[in-house]
Amino acid sequence: MNNRISTAGAYALQLGTMLRKQAGLSHTQQQLALGQRLVTAKDDPVAAGTAVSLDRATAELERFGENANLLGNRLNLQESVLAQAGDRLARVRELTIQANNAAMSSDDKKAITAELKVIREELIGLANSQDGSGRYLFGGTADDHAPFVVSGGNVSYTGDQRQREVEIAPDQFVSDTLPGSELFMRVKTGDGRIDGSAATTNAGSGVLMEFGLDDSGSWNGASYSVVFTAPDAYELRDAGGAVIGTGTYASGEGINVGGLNLRIDGAPAAGDSFSVGPAKTNDVFGMIDDLVGALEMPDDSPQQRAAQQNALQASLRDAATAQEHFIDGRATGGAQLAAMDSAADLREAQSVTLETTLSGIRDLDYAEAISRFQLESTALQAAQQAFMRLQSSSLFDLM
Repeated sequence: MNNRISTAGAYALQLGTMLRKQAGLSHTQQQLALGQRLVTAKDDPVAAGTAVSLDRATAELERFGENANLLGNRLNLQESVLAQAGDRLARVRELTIQANNAAMSSDDKKAITAELKVIREELIGLANSQDGSGRYLFGGTADDHAPFVVSGGNVSYTGDQRQREVEIAPDQFVSDTLPGSELFMRVKTGDGRIDGSAATTNAGSGVLMEFGLDDSGSWNGASYSVVFTAPDAYELRDAGGAVIGTGTYASGEGINVGGLNLRIDGAPAAGDSFSVGPAKTNDVFGMIDDLVGALEMPDDSPQQRAAQQNALQASLRDAATAQEHFIDGRATGGAQLAAMDSAADLREAQSVTLETTLSGIRDLDYAEAISRFQLESTALQAAQQAFMRLQSSSLFDLM
């Protein structure tokens, strides 16, 4: 059998060899230029698929970081707003203490009333605070409109009761700002657990000064009242009006009923009553309205002054409780911010791990690539020289 090699066949074979070596050299040059081992998926299909998955995980971490930045901005703004609201309520307490001074003139009380009305407007403005993107902080998930509106002098809440849960790290969620209904509209009265009041029909000069739990711990959450049958005698009644005890009254002495203590000063009249029981809720705007109403009460007689003092004492207690309520709101927000710091550390650790893994998959070993480049360059030059010799030769030279 005779093997025949044509000149065209030899050319094609040598040209194919040269082009393959040139393509290999070009690929190595591209790797060196990019600094990456994987230029195309065919370089290492398994590694390329893994790298795509790691890229997605890295992009997800970046998205979590963006979520955390937006949420952190809102929570920090909430902290600032609640701090300012607490300062306003501290001023309300100062003004209430001043107003409770018997030496205050009617003009002084009018000046305090005017300042209280300004504080009320400031609190409405704070309750309608926005973040940098125009979303309202305290509207719940309905944060595209002002959550607090004033109608007929009354403030109402138009947001919802929900909080967004924002994912800031894999399977780690943090709550958005608190709904305004919880912060501004549902504030406990009294000391936050117990509240007391004097009947508006009282004719004497008795003033409910303080109340609280006694040392027995026997209070079951029920309401009780102290009803005076004479200026120096009283009955203790339960919520149904049944008499459960009696006592002799002396101004400033404690009265115990159902596990609760209360102290009344002054001279109550027969028929006067004072109640004590679980605290109710009010909104901070209504609390200021009640205080303004108390300052506008007449105080010409001892009975009127006692009624005004009872109202002022109630407002003082409510303002203190509301101030603590805002502190609790700040503590809740602070816990969310602390969780965000932990999530940031977690994201950073995961990001470093992903980058290290990606580097191992994609990054080029420059020493190996340069050695390969030099080898492929030498091989290409040899192929080119062989092709040139083939070009200049002919079968006639062998004849």
